[in-house]
Amino acid sequence: MSIQPPASPDRPGGFAALREAEARLSTRLYLKRGVQLVRGEGARVWDSEGREYIDCVSGHGVANLGHAVPEVTAAIAEQAQRLVSCPELFYNDRRGELLALLDAITPPHLTRFFLCNSGTEAVEAAIKFARLATGRLDVLAFMQSFHGKTQGALSLTWTPEYRKPFEPLLLHARFAPFNKPQALAEALTDQTAAAIVEVVQGEGGVRPATTEFLQALQAGCRDRGALLIVDEVQTGFGRTGRLFASEHAGLEPDLVCLAKSLAGGLPMGAVALTEAIDAKLFPRAHSSTFGGNPLACAAAVAAIRYLLDRQLPARAAELGERFLTALRGLKSPLIREVRGLGLLAAIELKARSRDYLEALMEEGVLALAAGPTVIRYLPPLVIEPAQLDLVVEKTAKVLGQPSRA
Repeated sequence: MSIQPPASPDRPGGFAALREAEARLSTRLYLKRGVQLVRGEGARVWDSEGREYIDCVSGHGVANLGHAVPEVTAAIAEQAQRLVSCPELFYNDRRGELLALLDAITPPHLTRFFLCNSGTEAVEAAIKFARLATGRLDVLAFMQSFHGKTQGALSLTWTPEYRKPFEPLLLHARFAPFNKPQALAEALTDQTAAAIVEVVQGEGGVRPATTEFLQALQAGCRDRGALLIVDEVQTGFGRTGRLFASEHAGLEPDLVCLAKSLAGGLPMGAVALTEAIDAKLFPRAHSSTFGGNPLACAAAVAAIRYLLDRQLPARAAELGERFLTALRGLKSPLIREVRGLGLLAAIELKARSRDYLEALMEEGVLALAAGPTVIRYLPPLVIEPAQLDLVVEKTAKVLGQPSRA
């Protein structure tokens, strides 16, 4: 069989040919924007035509450290020449190094770690672990929550648009109002295996939980013998101004789901859990072929050390306060509310956000939606103050324009 050589960016017209191939061959699951990103550095990315953007998407929060971090790329290149694949059937030096580092930075009562490949995988694992450890079936989640799109994680995701085409989902998933401590007494029962919560609901509109609500949830779980799962997939590793968002409320969760920025851009997830839960697990109850592979582990070790050495959580707290203050100072009549914590920020509009996201892109700023009327900003924690000021300036300009809808 003769195979024609594929298009290449190095050939004339190569970028256009590759964009056409992606448009023709990829599934219709993604609503793509009209730019082809080909390079990044720090908080900036460039498209195939050489245009520069400030990246406030960060791969949906993956690029906490920014793009092309020399320490991370060097760790990946070095490990790729040594060993890429090593299942947990065997011990591995890089995996052991990462586990020791996770043990050092997570709360002291979390002493066991399951390594996987994504946030939704971490949630799936946490559900299984909680059911196995408690012998119960019910799992409580909250309205406006987002925990992933695989069948189990989707059962705990609130958005009807995502859920309805795939129902029936897990039959023992329940939802309660978010930030309503008074609703917890009825929502938590003697049949609840676990409650899962985001400290800041990301896809649900960037809605921070109150300390009162989170502490009431933790107390309610303890009273009912249920486990508390904190989903830190988007908020973990400095995004909210603390290493983990649960620190803001002084929580001591039984399980913590981690992913996104864990490995500096490579796919990786993890569940941190207590010794008591681990004691209830048994060999082959759960596993992951690619989980804990040496390449991702090497990247994660480099990424975490970079984050800690440069004190990026504290930087996110300082810059986030500055950013949110500036956004709250905007006088556009389109703005309903500004919300956020650290460098996880959002503007809820009185109109649909789609056109304004497109207008921001035209102005050189990439941002995300978080529901139909919300503009969400997830800049890398290394973003410069002047770049944040420019994001505010471009946002002010765009929100001064009438909607084109």
